[in-house]
Amino acid sequence: MSNDFIPFHKPYITEDEINEVTDTVRSGWWTTGPKAKKFEEAFNSYIGTQYSLAANSWTAAAHIALEAIGLKQGDEVIIPSITFTATAEIVCYFGAKPVIIDVDKNTFNIDPQKIEQAITSKTKAIIPVHYGGQPCDMDEINEIARNNNLFVIEDAAHALPAYYHGKKIGTLSDVTCFSFYVTKTLATGEGGMLCTNNEDIARRSSIMRLHGINSDAWKRYTAEGSWYYEVVAPGFKYNFTDIQAALGLAQLKKVDWLWKCRKEIADFYSSMLRDNPFIELYTIKNDRESSYHLFPISLNLEMLKINRSQFIDRLKETGIGSSVHFIPLYRHPFYKETFNLKTKDFPISESIYPRIITLPIWPGMQKKDTIRVVEAVNYICQKFKR
Repeated sequence: MSNDFIPFHKPYITEDEINEVTDTVRSGWWTTGPKAKKFEEAFNSYIGTQYSLAANSWTAAAHIALEAIGLKQGDEVIIPSITFTATAEIVCYFGAKPVIIDVDKNTFNIDPQKIEQAITSKTKAIIPVHYGGQPCDMDEINEIARNNNLFVIEDAAHALPAYYHGKKIGTLSDVTCFSFYVTKTLATGEGGMLCTNNEDIARRSSIMRLHGINSDAWKRYTAEGSWYYEVVAPGFKYNFTDIQAALGLAQLKKVDWLWKCRKEIADFYSSMLRDNPFIELYTIKNDRESSYHLFPISLNLEMLKINRSQFIDRLKETGIGSSVHFIPLYRHPFYKETFNLKTKDFPISESIYPRIITLPIWPGMQKKDTIRVVEAVNYICQKFKR
């Protein structure tokens, strides 16, 4: 096998991104300015929502979304067990409680039935996470929310673009937050976007993302701007820069093509690994379209002599990078100890976590790269079979 290392992820960067960034640097406007505004408008048009507000991370976007819905100390927010810590930590910022529940065994997404069981008089919101880019059961989740007067804030960090019943993720609920972290399907290094059709949420979030200033503060340095502004709330420093927006504008123009590239890789992996008895492929439901941000496989450990960590090490030895998405929240010391969480209460997640590996799936991978990944997985399975 080749010694050239195939990383788990690599951003797809061309002269388009370089030229946009160079133009921004030469313009002298590096922080939030006209390109950030242009990117918001272009993203808004692409998603098809009424308001799109850029922030400097998914975490920032979701944090101000929770602030905008009035989350307070003592409230509860229902979230899935298999997600990144950001989904839970933003709830803790308010002194509220993340109510962590188990997931669906096939999709690793939040289980609507368990949502209903977790609702109390203190529940304020639900944060469904579109794992790997596959949309959650949004009809069921939104119905539960309506029946219980709850907000839905979608964690779509993985889900650009993704579709549920033919509708684009970003248009289905109270708020949807996307991530533009370097590994994501649209990458600006760091960054995020809050999308909503709710004018009150949009107005409050716009104020809170930049120090609580009640106007477009960046315009005060333009010819048509004014030096005067007012602070109406103790906001945050969550603004999105024009340098980030330059990357975003270039990436957004090719976001559908990038999706096609990932889907082709996913289809190839699926066709080549489907008959491998030592692994199980991830299930994507027929009524939705994934962004294919991740390609997870689950090891049939009962048939192998090595565990997941050893399998990852063997992949690395053959020149293949991989990862694990995610360490369940209840296994992290902070959440486990703060909220008295027990592994026995998460049987589905406990069956998923020790087995799961995510394989490289990024535009720019050549056919020979994807073939190497498949060959490495099959080789390791055969070498270490029981």
